[in-house]
Amino acid sequence: MSSTALGFSTRAIHGGQFPDPATGAILTPIVQSTTYVQEAVGRHKGFTYSRSGNPTVAALERNLGELEGVGPAVCFGSGMSAETALCLALLKAGDHVVASDVIYGGTVRLLDRLFAPFGVTTSYVDGSSVAELRVAITDQTRVVFVESPGNPTLRLCSLQAAAEAAHEKGALLAVDNTLMTPALQRPFAFGADVVVYSTTKFLEGHNATIGGALLANDTGIAERFRFVQNAAGLIQSPFDAWLTLRGIKTLEIRMARHSANALQVARFLAAHPRVTHVSYPWLEDFPQFDLARRQQRAGGGLVAFEVEGGVEAGVRVMNAVRLCSLAENLGAVESLITHPASMTHADVPAEQRARAGITDGLVRLSVGLENPEDVIADLAQALEVSR
Repeated sequence: MSSTALGFSTRAIHGGQFPDPATGAILTPIVQSTTYVQEAVGRHKGFTYSRSGNPTVAALERNLGELEGVGPAVCFGSGMSAETALCLALLKAGDHVVASDVIYGGTVRLLDRLFAPFGVTTSYVDGSSVAELRVAITDQTRVVFVESPGNPTLRLCSLQAAAEAAHEKGALLAVDNTLMTPALQRPFAFGADVVVYSTTKFLEGHNATIGGALLANDTGIAERFRFVQNAAGLIQSPFDAWLTLRGIKTLEIRMARHSANALQVARFLAAHPRVTHVSYPWLEDFPQFDLARRQQRAGGGLVAFEVEGGVEAGVRVMNAVRLCSLAENLGAVESLITHPASMTHADVPAEQRARAGITDGLVRLSVGLENPEDVIADLAQALEVSR
């Protein structure tokens, strides 16, 4: 049966994976080998050296490709190494990038401090404004890079409008889909050329790995990514690939639960007298609620909020939680609470954070798979004791 005829969870469980021909093992084996014995000069079984390709990593790459409906992904040692590979494959001195201003702080650091000295310039614009995107894209723009929802404010970008704006100028649209995963959003369906993942987050989902992936709807672009993966030695480790494959088997169920829990938590926060602002795409008063409904299947697992009293009050809340963990990651079964201004986005200049709406008092909550009533009770006590 063609994989395109199968449901999402079926593809997540079986896509790109086969019982081990040697043992019949139903799970893809961890091939922890540096090198592979070749049958003769110029004749091998598809693998020669694990920097250039590994059977376990290849299974994950096929699996992700089936979930996105394109060819195999190219997997890397981290989300940032995936973004580095994207830049190395698609950009050269004199090229220009347009990036949404609400974006992971590590991406800003990569573009401004690593690639700018090599002659790559970046303009940061409000990705929710099609007009701003169109004005920012020039004849030198090669990549438009957006997150939707954006980390950490959850501001959305119309992926279809961004794709049209990029393509009019001959640029490519790259979408960081880490917060949604293919279970909740399919950027290629809206015209994206490249999809970027930190597989560390919701895809693996258990705080157990570091990894990244790039997917392209053009085989030529995908081959450029694969060349960089090999040439720069950025391939993901077999064990992390195996753990990610195992995590993806429950992806659809987990994302539905993350979203349901987050919506319940967001509604609690929105009704709390000490909370001055809540951002969650599935709340009816979210400014881009209609867009969220058009391009997402659910709201996802992240909630952003601010507490009455500003920075000091927000910090007291984060220091007072007991069940939620103060940590930099997101997208895991455990609920994680983060202060973006001092943690995930500390490398973004303060004025740039302010323009993007990343205030010093913003709290980011990655809602896990605990009983939502317990997460709410933890937040309630933290809000009370932090007065």
